Amino acid sequence: MSQKPISLSPDLKRLRDEGYFIQIVGGFLVMREVPYVNAARQVCRGTLVSSLTMAGDITRIPDTHVVYLDGEFPCTADGQPIHQISHQSGTIALGNGMTAKHSFSSKPAAGYTDYHHKMSTYAALLSGPAAQLQGDASPRVFRIPEEEDNSMFHYTETASDRVGIGALTERLAAEKVALVGVGGTGSYVLDLVAKTPVREIRLFDGDEFLQHNAFRAPGAPTLEQLREAPKKVDYLKGIYERMHRGIVAHAVAISASNLTLLDGITFAFLCMDAGEAKRLVVEKLEALGVPFIDVGMGLELVEGSLGGIVRTTANTPAKRDGFRAHVSFVGGGEANLYSSNIQVADLNALNAVMAVIKWKKLRGFYRDLEREHHSSYTTDGNLLLNGDLG
Repeated sequence: MSQKPISLSPDLKRLRDEGYFIQIVGGFLVMREVPYVNAARQVCRGTLVSSLTMAGDITRIPDTHVVYLDGEFPCTADGQPIHQISHQSGTIALGNGMTAKHSFSSKPAAGYTDYHHKMSTYAALLSGPAAQLQGDASPRVFRIPEEEDNSMFHYTETASDRVGIGALTERLAAEKVALVGVGGTGSYVLDLVAKTPVREIRLFDGDEFLQHNAFRAPGAPTLEQLREAPKKVDYLKGIYERMHRGIVAHAVAISASNLTLLDGITFAFLCMDAGEAKRLVVEKLEALGVPFIDVGMGLELVEGSLGGIVRTTANTPAKRDGFRAHVSFVGGGEANLYSSNIQVADLNALNAVMAVIKWKKLRGFYRDLEREHHSSYTTDGNLLLNGDLG
């Protein structure tokens, strides 16, 4: 991770200036080579880890007094465990390639004022007994790690690590995701996918972002932006590349002439209308062996109110059969499309959420008991049904 947050935050800068070996890894503040005493009265060195609360690239007051230790349980100079700070023991997967064996809880009456206060306090608790046995045992080693910013985010993603799901989030990190169609539902899919650490997000849509799109997409464009009539992919990339690197905009409609733009992806969301183009995309993805999810909804205005179904259908190499029973490739033409294709933002958002949850199930992020490949939500009965169970 870049050293910029350390130089901008007075508490982190003070830790580094005082010689503590610190770095930011994912959403954690890591302090390495902290001396402590083990049960055999040996002086060892371990790694202290704290969740990190930030506003942009500047730290805030710590949100918890708990820290983790990758090392043995610390003891006093005579080898007695320091039970008064014990919180939890066992292998703890923190994510970002890090694990811990123990967590500790030691809270001052007024709490920790900043990360210097928190980390230096814990370092002193652990290293004090070590210094009794070995006079030069100090956590102030005056070393600076060789750091490389390989995150897909422009600022530290602290949401996952602060609640202990960093290891789960890493399961998405290798993904190269294609979003074919970024209208009402596709734009909400992008909003959710952009908040995950996927390596690449490819956007495909040849349409302009116009007035009606503003009412079916997350966020709010300015009047000046609407007057410019930007391409949907360019408008959305401009928003989400503020957060996420690796967004590639293709302002084209997928056709037989440009299917190669899908080469190299690992997953796809199809948020496009029925028609020949969808059939071509499905056949291409199946040939590539790429899993994907198709979304759709059918709403009708009857007796003054809307009713209908929101659909999410997965297609994976392990289960291709059944997909075509739920997904149509027959388009109705442009005139029929704009007279009958009723969509509203809340159902677009729901459709996107259903699709992204299914993607995360397929990747092991969420528990998946039924392993369904098709689900539908009926609005008037508030009914969610699963089909094509695995």
